[in-house]
Amino acid sequence: MKKNREFFVEFLNSISHFIGVGIGIVFLVMMIRSCIKKGNAYTPAFIIYGAFFIFLFLASTLYHGIWNKRAKNILRIFDHSAIFLFIAASFTPVILTVLSGKKMIFFLVLIWVIALAGTIYKILSYGKYDKQKTISVILYIAMGWTSIFLLKPIFLKMPREFLFFLVAGGILYTVGTIFYKMKKQYSHVIWHFFVLGAAITHFIGYYQYLI
Repeated sequence: MKKNREFFVEFLNSISHFIGVGIGIVFLVMMIRSCIKKGNAYTPAFIIYGAFFIFLFLASTLYHGIWNKRAKNILRIFDHSAIFLFIAASFTPVILTVLSGKKMIFFLVLIWVIALAGTIYKILSYGKYDKQKTISVILYIAMGWTSIFLLKPIFLKMPREFLFFLVAGGILYTVGTIFYKMKKQYSHVIWHFFVLGAAITHFIGYYQYLI
């Protein structure tokens, strides 16, 4: 009975982010078409963002959809590392659009160095998932909210509506981590939908105001 319940919960976890894979593919196609149509100079940045959007949800789908213990432990590294990489990919189009010169280079390098450091940390933490869960949550939130350092240039160069979508997505991610930390039966499924909602919220802002 317990195994059946665990299987059902993992099935929901997998399906919830499989939806994200499909949405991500649609979003990527939409962004590429819009970038080409408008002649956006930062098309590669949007392709990277869209690709990591898909990777984030695909890694999660596979991790929760596979039961082999060894395979699951390996896929967990991809699942958790994808979060760091997706955050960096999400920052990239924003940084390129609102910053220039040395500031742009500094923030781009900073955010990708943090993402790579987080990925290495996840690899080195193999088999220590429970012990480093809290640290991971803190790192995810801290990395995401480094966006506060971009608020001034965003405020000066972008429509107020874009800032709304950016902050709203950040709040959804942050509130979602409450459920991520919980040990209730369906709390992780709820976390997954918060992540999906936040990612969609950010995409809407990007598609409407960045491209």
